[in-house]
Amino acid sequence: MEKIPMTVQGHVALSEELKHRQQVERPRIIQAIAEARSHGDLSENAEYHSAKEAQSLNEGRIAELEDKLSRAEVIDVSKLSGNTVKFGAIVTLVDEDTEEKKVYQIVGEAEADVKSGRVSITSPTARALIGKKVGDSVEVNTPGGGKSYEVLKVAFR
Repeated sequence: MEKIPMTVQGHVALSEELKHRQQVERPRIIQAIAEARSHGDLSENAEYHSAKEAQSLNEGRIAELEDKLSRAEVIDVSKLSGNTVKFGAIVTLVDEDTEEKKVYQIVGEAEADVKSGRVSITSPTARALIGKKVGDSVEVNTPGGGKSYEVLKVAFR
Protein backbone atom coordinates (compact mmCIF):
# COMPACT_ATOMS: atom_id res chain seq x y z
CA MET A 1 0.00 0.00 0.00
CA GLU A 2 1.65 3.19 -1.22
CA LYS A 3 1.70 6.12 1.22
CA ILE A 4 0.35 9.49 0.08
CA PRO A 5 2.35 12.52 1.29
CA MET A 6 0.08 15.20 2.70
CA THR A 7 0.42 18.39 4.72
CA VAL A 8 -1.40 18.76 8.04
CA GLN A 9 -3.77 21.28 6.43
CA GLY A 10 -4.52 18.90 3.55
CA HIS A 11 -5.28 16.07 5.99
CA VAL A 12 -7.62 18.30 7.99
CA ALA A 13 -9.43 19.44 4.82
CA LEU A 14 -9.98 15.86 3.61
CA SER A 15 -11.12 14.77 7.08
CA GLU A 16 -13.62 17.65 7.19
CA GLU A 17 -14.97 16.75 3.74
CA LEU A 18 -15.34 13.10 4.78
CA LYS A 19 -17.17 14.08 7.98
CA HIS A 20 -19.50 16.40 6.02
CA ARG A 21 -20.29 13.73 3.42
CA GLN A 22 -20.98 11.09 6.09
CA GLN A 23 -22.91 13.21 8.59
CA VAL A 24 -24.68 15.77 6.38
CA GLU A 25 -24.87 14.60 2.76
CA ARG A 26 -25.57 10.90 3.41
CA PRO A 27 -28.64 11.54 5.65
CA ARG A 28 -29.90 14.25 3.27
CA ILE A 29 -29.69 11.90 0.30
CA ILE A 30 -31.35 9.05 2.22
CA GLN A 31 -34.20 11.44 3.09
CA ALA A 32 -34.52 12.47 -0.57
CA ILE A 33 -34.71 8.81 -1.65
CA ALA A 34 -37.38 8.07 0.96
CA GLU A 35 -39.39 11.10 -0.12
CA ALA A 36 -39.13 10.15 -3.81
CA ARG A 37 -40.20 6.57 -3.01
CA SER A 38 -43.36 7.88 -1.39
CA HIS A 39 -44.38 9.40 -4.74
CA GLY A 40 -45.13 5.98 -6.18
CA ASP A 41 -43.93 4.32 -9.41
CA LEU A 42 -40.12 4.26 -9.25
CA SER A 43 -39.55 3.37 -12.92
CA GLU A 44 -40.66 6.81 -14.09
CA ASN A 45 -39.67 8.79 -11.01
CA ALA A 46 -36.91 11.26 -11.97
CA GLU A 47 -36.48 12.47 -8.37
CA TYR A 48 -35.79 8.91 -7.23
CA HIS A 49 -33.24 8.25 -9.99
CA SER A 50 -31.54 11.60 -9.32
CA ALA A 51 -31.32 10.88 -5.59
CA LYS A 52 -29.93 7.38 -6.23
CA GLU A 53 -27.29 8.83 -8.56
CA ALA A 54 -26.36 11.44 -5.93
CA GLN A 55 -26.08 8.63 -3.38
CA SER A 56 -23.78 6.66 -5.67
CA LEU A 57 -21.52 9.67 -6.26
CA ASN A 58 -21.43 10.54 -2.55
CA GLU A 59 -20.61 6.97 -1.48
CA GLY A 60 -17.88 6.78 -4.13
CA ARG A 61 -16.30 10.00 -2.85
CA ILE A 62 -16.55 8.74 0.75
CA ALA A 63 -14.69 5.55 -0.23
CA GLU A 64 -12.05 7.60 -2.07
CA LEU A 65 -11.55 9.91 0.93
CA GLU A 66 -11.32 6.99 3.37
CA ASP A 67 -8.69 5.36 1.15
CA LYS A 68 -6.60 8.55 0.87
CA LEU A 69 -6.81 9.24 4.61
CA SER A 70 -5.86 5.67 5.49
CA ARG A 71 -2.75 5.90 3.28
CA ALA A 72 -1.84 9.47 4.28
CA GLU A 73 1.67 10.21 5.44
CA VAL A 74 1.11 13.52 7.22
CA ILE A 75 4.14 15.80 7.09
CA ASP A 76 4.24 18.80 9.42
CA VAL A 77 5.78 21.42 7.15
CA SER A 78 6.35 23.85 10.04
CA LYS A 79 8.99 21.45 11.41
CA LEU A 80 10.93 21.38 8.13
CA SER A 81 13.76 23.74 7.30
CA GLY A 82 16.59 24.19 4.86
CA ASN A 83 17.33 26.06 1.70
CA THR A 84 16.57 23.34 -0.85
CA VAL A 85 13.16 22.74 -2.33
CA LYS A 86 11.36 19.65 -1.00
CA PHE A 87 7.84 18.55 -0.11
CA GLY A 88 5.99 21.31 1.74
CA ALA A 89 8.30 24.10 0.61
CA ILE A 90 6.83 27.47 -0.29
CA VAL A 91 8.85 28.56 -3.31
CA THR A 92 8.96 32.07 -4.75
CA LEU A 93 9.89 32.07 -8.42
CA VAL A 94 10.38 34.72 -11.07
CA ASP A 95 9.61 33.98 -14.71
CA GLU A 96 12.86 34.74 -16.56
CA ASP A 97 10.96 35.92 -19.66
CA THR A 98 8.19 38.09 -18.17
CA GLU A 99 9.73 38.94 -14.74
CA GLU A 100 6.41 37.84 -13.21
CA LYS A 101 6.68 36.48 -9.65
CA LYS A 102 4.86 33.30 -8.64
CA VAL A 103 4.59 31.58 -5.27
CA TYR A 104 3.89 27.85 -5.04
CA GLN A 105 3.71 25.40 -2.17
CA ILE A 106 4.57 21.80 -3.01
CA VAL A 107 1.86 19.56 -1.57
CA GLY A 108 0.33 16.10 -2.03
CA GLU A 109 -1.87 15.28 -5.01
CA ALA A 110 -5.06 15.23 -2.93
CA GLU A 111 -4.64 18.84 -1.81
CA ALA A 112 -3.22 20.42 -4.98
CA ASP A 113 -4.98 23.55 -6.23
CA VAL A 114 -2.96 25.62 -8.69
CA LYS A 115 -5.32 28.61 -8.43
CA SER A 116 -4.44 28.96 -4.74
CA GLY A 117 -0.75 28.31 -5.32
CA ARG A 118 -0.54 24.66 -4.21
CA VAL A 119 1.06 22.36 -6.77
CA SER A 120 1.18 18.58 -6.57
CA ILE A 121 4.48 16.89 -5.81
CA THR A 122 3.93 14.91 -9.04
CA SER A 123 3.38 17.99 -11.25
CA PRO A 124 6.03 18.98 -13.82
CA THR A 125 6.65 22.23 -11.93
CA ALA A 126 7.24 20.52 -8.57
CA ARG A 127 9.40 17.78 -10.09
CA ALA A 128 11.60 20.42 -11.74
CA LEU A 129 11.91 22.38 -8.46
CA ILE A 130 12.77 19.49 -6.09
CA GLY A 131 16.37 19.79 -4.90
CA LYS A 132 16.88 23.33 -6.23
CA LYS A 133 18.26 26.21 -4.12
CA VAL A 134 17.83 30.00 -4.13
CA GLY A 135 19.45 31.43 -7.26
CA ASP A 136 19.04 28.26 -9.32
CA SER A 137 17.40 28.41 -12.74
CA VAL A 138 14.71 25.88 -13.50
CA GLU A 139 13.35 24.72 -16.85
CA VAL A 140 9.74 23.51 -16.58
CA ASN A 141 8.01 21.70 -19.42
CA THR A 142 4.36 22.75 -19.08
CA PRO A 143 1.41 21.89 -21.30
CA GLY A 144 1.68 25.45 -22.65
CA GLY A 145 5.37 25.03 -23.52
CA GLY A 146 8.69 25.41 -21.74
CA LYS A 147 9.12 28.01 -19.01
CA SER A 148 12.28 29.28 -17.30
CA TYR A 149 12.16 30.34 -13.67
CA GLU A 150 14.71 31.51 -11.13
CA VAL A 151 14.22 30.42 -7.51
CA LEU A 152 14.08 33.60 -5.36
CA LYS A 153 13.08 32.16 -1.98
CA VAL A 154 12.44 28.82 -0.25
CA ALA A 155 10.42 28.85 2.98
CA PHE A 156 8.65 26.39 5.28
CA ARG A 157 5.71 27.40 7.51
